[in-house]
Amino acid sequence: MSVHRGFTEADVPDQSGKCFIVTGANAGVGFELSRVLAARGARVLLGCREKGRAEEAIARIKQITPSANLAWLPLDLGDIANLRAAAAKASQEPRIDALINNAGIMYPPLTRTKQGFESQFGVNHLGVFVLTSLLLPKLAETQGSRIVVTSSIAHLKAKIDWDDLNAERSYSKVARYGASKLANALFFFELDRRLRANRSPVTTIGVHPGVANTSLGRHMGPAQWAGPIVGLILNSADKGAWPALLAATGTVKPGGYYGPTGFGGIRGVAGEAKRAPQAEDPVLARRLWDVSVAMTGVDPGLPAV
Repeated sequence: MSVHRGFTEADVPDQSGKCFIVTGANAGVGFELSRVLAARGARVLLGCREKGRAEEAIARIKQITPSANLAWLPLDLGDIANLRAAAAKASQEPRIDALINNAGIMYPPLTRTKQGFESQFGVNHLGVFVLTSLLLPKLAETQGSRIVVTSSIAHLKAKIDWDDLNAERSYSKVARYGASKLANALFFFELDRRLRANRSPVTTIGVHPGVANTSLGRHMGPAQWAGPIVGLILNSADKGAWPALLAATGTVKPGGYYGPTGFGGIRGVAGEAKRAPQAEDPVLARRLWDVSVAMTGVDPGLPAV
C-alpha cells in the first residue's frame, strides 16, 4: 500500500490458510468484507442472526468465487446467551486470525436487547464487548491475530450519559447512536492498552466506514428521500469495507484508527482517521470497561494498565 495513495480492496494480500469472523456479514459492508476475504483464499465465518440470509449471502459469494470457504455462525449481538454459544462454536475452529466487529444498528425507536439493555448501546457496544471478550482466548492462540472494532464519525461530538445508560429517563435515537459509537472507540482504545500491557499476541484496531449507503440507515426516515443524490456523496458498501480490510489484513499501528481519507472522512481510500479527544481519555475508557463488565457479567480478564 502506498501511504499517499491509500488502501483499497486491491491491496488485500493473499489470505490462504487464515480464518476470519465477520459480524453482520449478510449485507452491506459485512457482505463486501466477506466477499473480498473469501476471494483472497480465507475461510470466513459469516456472523448473522438469520440462517436464510446467511445462506443467501454465501450463495452470492460462491457465484463470484466458487471455491469460497464459508460457513454460517449464528450470531445475535442483542443476546448474551446467544453470543456465548457463538463464541463456543467459533472457538472450535483450528484458528481464528481476525474478528471483524462490523454489525450494528442505527437510529431505531427505543427497543431493548434480550437482557433489557437499550438496543443501540446493547448491540453496538455491549454485544461487541461480550463477543470480543469471549473470543480473546481463541484469538490469542494465533500470533498476529487481530480484533477490528467499528466506530463512526458520529463519535466525534458524542457523549455518554453515564447516569442513564439504559435510557430509562430519556431517549434520543441520534444521541444514543453517537454514544454507542463513542463507546466503540473507547473500548478499542482500552482493549489495545490492556492487550499490550499484558503482552498479548492479539492486536486491536478501530475503523469507521465513512457514511456508507447501506441498510444500516433504514430507520432514518425522511433523510433517505434524497436517494441517488445522497449516493453521490456517500460511500458505497464495497468502499466502506476498505478501512476494515486494511485493519484486518494491512500494515497498521496497534490501537490505530482508520477510515476513508476523502471528503471529510465520508468516502475515499482508507487511511488513518481522526478521533475525538474523549475517545482517548483513559479515565472514561476504564469507566466504560468496568461498567461493561458489571452490566454483562463478562470479564475479558485483562488487568488494568
